[in-house]
Amino acid sequence: MRTGLIAEKIGMTQVFAADGTLVPVTVLRVEQCVVIGKKTEDSADGYTAVQLAAGKVKPKNLTKKEIEPRAYVKEFRVDAEHLLEPGTEITASHFTVGQFIDVTGISVGKGFAGAMKRHNFGGLRASHGVSASHRSHGSTGNRQDPGKVFKNKKMAGHMGARKVTKLNLTVHSIDAERGLILVKGSLPGSRGGIVYVRDAIKRSA
Repeated sequence: MRTGLIAEKIGMTQVFAADGTLVPVTVLRVEQCVVIGKKTEDSADGYTAVQLAAGKVKPKNLTKKEIEPRAYVKEFRVDAEHLLEPGTEITASHFTVGQFIDVTGISVGKGFAGAMKRHNFGGLRASHGVSASHRSHGSTGNRQDPGKVFKNKKMAGHMGARKVTKLNLTVHSIDAERGLILVKGSLPGSRGGIVYVRDAIKRSA
């Protein structure tokens, strides 16, 4: 298993494939993604991993002085043969066209949402006794037995702003000079957000 990388979600656009079909893609930008540390099985941690950092941060926002302050830090578990030395830069060419990848990000927050929007409920009937509760979630439990609402019951509540991972996405194209990765389809997160990209763990190219 290789290390992943830290990228910024620029937004979505459309590109034409070789056969003329229109493909929706998400544009990711990889900029100043550098290895800042590594862990080995011989260390106190007992596992192999690579620590990456990317982005810039103002020195006044740091609690301690650093030579090259970074805004984002992420650790990726790797195999021993894929350990990288500190100072190694990870670029967009780390991946190849047609490769399957997994992307992790924080989904867009929607605030407090009802059951229809949050869980895709159908809602209640438009007539026949239903009054002023057409978009409610309906019954939440049984009778005296069990006499409670079960945990994880689908109800209205906070929606979005959660860690989401999309699996087996395809790298459509790569612009190594500008540090851009075009991924087929949509990705979690808002425009300008940070995502973590790694080789697909359930599917190989």
